[in-house]
Amino acid sequence: MFHREGQKIIIVTFFLAVAAVLLSQFFVEIEWLRFGIQLAALIFLILVLQFFRNPKRPVTPDFDEILAPVDGKVVAIEEVYEPEYFKENRRQVSIFMSPLNVHVTRYAASGTITYSKYHPGKYLVAWHPKSSTENERTTVIMHTPKFGEIGYRQIAGAVARRIVNYAEEGEQVTQGQDAGFIKFGSRVDLLLPLDCDIAVVINQKVVGAKTCIAAFRKKDD
Repeated sequence: MFHREGQKIIIVTFFLAVAAVLLSQFFVEIEWLRFGIQLAALIFLILVLQFFRNPKRPVTPDFDEILAPVDGKVVAIEEVYEPEYFKENRRQVSIFMSPLNVHVTRYAASGTITYSKYHPGKYLVAWHPKSSTENERTTVIMHTPKFGEIGYRQIAGAVARRIVNYAEEGEQVTQGQDAGFIKFGSRVDLLLPLDCDIAVVINQKVVGAKTCIAAFRKKDD
């Protein structure tokens, strides 16, 4: 299954690959060069298909857990001041997505979207400390039954040039539901309450809609 955001690119790439194979077959006489062109066209098509894959991941919503919104590697767990919406300190968990990861963004929890805003910006490498505030990005805040308001940012990287965000203010969303897509390399920051229990560690690989990022801490704990 492939993501809808990749339909046009997949179709165009398919026809370009077929054209390259056929033209090289009839017009390139040097055998090794013809084979090289055909192989390159096939590899390019496979890479595009790989990038836009959208595996189905059924989720039973759990109000006590924040799930990973994307596939990737945890590159930062830190307390930061969030100036755009919360205007207070938050626990930030940053997940870096390589071009080989699934790039679908999924809602980390069930709740109501209270804020959704797009910001144009730079294209620093996704692991750069300033990428979360200076790169092209979207900020989404949602109110959840257990954690209160939590947020996440889709951040474009050095290669990414388009962020797709489906979150609309006032919308009711379900944990694991498709929330958007980032094309060609990126990072997602989760902005969580300080009193939640973080369930991941630096450099841990996480799977969107599968890996628990944080758990609700009961008041009597």
